[in-house]
Amino acid sequence: MSLVKLAIKGISYSQTQNGAYALILNEVDGERKLPIVIGAFEAQSIAIALEKEIKPPRPLTHDLFKNFADRFDIVVKQVIIHKLVDGVFYSSIICERDKIEEIIDARTSDAIALALRFNAPIFTYKNILDKAGIYLKGTTGETESSENDGVLSAPETFGLENEVTSAGSFSNKSISELYELLNEAVQNEDYEKAAKIRDEISKKES
Repeated sequence: MSLVKLAIKGISYSQTQNGAYALILNEVDGERKLPIVIGAFEAQSIAIALEKEIKPPRPLTHDLFKNFADRFDIVVKQVIIHKLVDGVFYSSIICERDKIEEIIDARTSDAIALALRFNAPIFTYKNILDKAGIYLKGTTGETESSENDGVLSAPETFGLENEVTSAGSFSNKSISELYELLNEAVQNEDYEKAAKIRDEISKKES
């Protein structure tokens, strides 16, 4: 079975499962998207890894794993989403130490959070993408498959639903005020808020 390389397109709040998020993976050499429902903690960890300018004051669980692996010369070479059963994706982390390769079973959300920290590529098998891949129509979350209706919403955004509605409260702040709020949010480990502030800073600086 041939492998297909994936890239992270974004994270959106799941409209069908309270407290859950949809991680959107994009086929690198194609148009299909692979949506994977993940929990809030994993969404936060992935978002922080994507937001290079947000540095947690203390290591998160996936940061701790990265530090542990670095200390013992373990490298994550790649992540493979290798199975889909009853809507649940199964993944493997391909690691290497002293030129010996090991395969470790992992939840897909954890595997991707680690792949980001190791700059490791993410793959899936073509038959999984054929089965679960969808085509997005713009950014409204509409898909060609009715099974996925409501799962995707604005893939480029990250944050809780009530925070999305209040995001406009940052628009009247100056750049310096936004940076102060960003530092405060990071110190308080409120990473959802920090990501929203970072988005607003990016808009004002562009």
